[in-house]
Amino acid sequence: MARKKLVKGLWSKDDIKQLRKLFPSRATAEVASSLGRPTEAVKKKASRMGLRKSKKYMKSLGRT
Repeated sequence: MARKKLVKGLWSKDDIKQLRKLFPSRATAEVASSLGRPTEAVKKKASRMGLRKSKKYMKSLGRT
C-alpha cells in the first residue's frame, strides 16, 4: 500500500474502520504507516477505543 502523507487531527469513519480491522493483528508502526498517521496517534486512538492486540499476535511476538 502506498504511503499516505501524515494526517493531523480528526479521524474519518474509514480511518476508524481500518484501525479496528488492522490494529489487533499488525504492528502498530505498520498500522500507522498504512493510515498515514504518527505511531503515537494510533496508540492513543486505539487505547481510547479499547482496542487490544490479539492473543495470536502477541504469541507470535513471544509474549502471552
